[in-house]
Amino acid sequence: MRYKIDPGLYALGAPDADSPVLISASFKMSFDLLREALPARNAWVLVLDTDGINVWCAAGKGTFGTEELAGRIESCGLSRVVKHRKIIVPQLGAPGISAHEIQKLTGFKVAYGPIRASDLPDFIDSGLKARPGMREKTFTTGERLSLVPVEIVHAFKNFLMVLPLVFLLGGFSGQGMFVANALRFGGATALGLLMAIAAGCLVTPLLLPWLPGRAFSIKGLWPGITFGVLFLVLRNIVSALPAASTLESAAWMLLIPAISAYLAMNFTGCSTFTSLSGVKKEMRWAVPAQIAAVVLGAMLWITSVFI
Repeated sequence: MRYKIDPGLYALGAPDADSPVLISASFKMSFDLLREALPARNAWVLVLDTDGINVWCAAGKGTFGTEELAGRIESCGLSRVVKHRKIIVPQLGAPGISAHEIQKLTGFKVAYGPIRASDLPDFIDSGLKARPGMREKTFTTGERLSLVPVEIVHAFKNFLMVLPLVFLLGGFSGQGMFVANALRFGGATALGLLMAIAAGCLVTPLLLPWLPGRAFSIKGLWPGITFGVLFLVLRNIVSALPAASTLESAAWMLLIPAISAYLAMNFTGCSTFTSLSGVKKEMRWAVPAQIAAVVLGAMLWITSVFI
C-alpha cells in the first residue's frame, strides 16, 4: 500500500546511450504499469516528483510540469547518460509540460507518447509515431467497473465506523427488548447505508454515460433517489418491522441520495469527462448541500428513533 516511489533515473533492462527515455510519475502504479508494458525492453525511466500522484492528476495540479521535468533532467545528468536528445512524455501529461520550453531549457525534444502504456512498444518501434487509436482515452463500462472495488473498500471503512452507533440507536426503537430491537432496526438501518454505498459506488459508474446531468454529484443523485425509494419499499413491505414513520421516510430520502451523490464525486478524478476547474466549481456547491442533507437526515432519523 506504499503508493510513492523515489524520483530519479531508473534503468529498465540493460539500457545504453541509445536507449529511449520515458518520463513517468512517482505514483507506484504508474511506474509499475510502465515497466509491465515493456517486457524484455531496454529503456531509461525518468521519474518526476509528483508526490505520489499519477501522471494525469499531477499534470492538472502542476507537479508533473515543465519546471520539475527540466530540473530532473539536469539533476540526473541525463545529457551525459544518453547520446540522443529525445524524451517520451505520456500524452496525459501534456497539460503540465510545455514541449518548446523543455527544449529551450534542456536541449531535449519532447515526443508525446500514447495514452496507454500498453501501446508503448508499437509507438517506439514505429519511430515514435502514434496510430489514431493511441490518442483516444476511452472510459468503457469495464474500465469504469474496474474502479468500483477500491471505492467500495474506502466507503466500507466509514460504514464500519458508524455501524456500532447504528445498532446502539436501533436498540431504542420499537417496543421490544433492546438487543432484539438493535438487531432488527439496526440491521434495517445498516441495509439502508449499504444501499447508499451501492448506489454511489456501483450503479453510478455503471450507468454514468446515461445518467442525467453534467455534474457527477447530480448523476449520483438519481441512483440515490431510486435506491431510497426501493429501501423504503423493502423496509415497509419485506421486513418484519413496523412501517416507517414520516420522519424516518424523510430521513432516508435525504441520507441515501446525499451519500450516493458524495460517493459518485470520487469518480471525477478518474473519468475522461471532467476538468480541474469544473471539479472545484462543483465541490463549492455540492459538498455543502450534501453535508446539510446528511446532517438533517441524521437528525430526523434519530428523532424518529425516540418517538
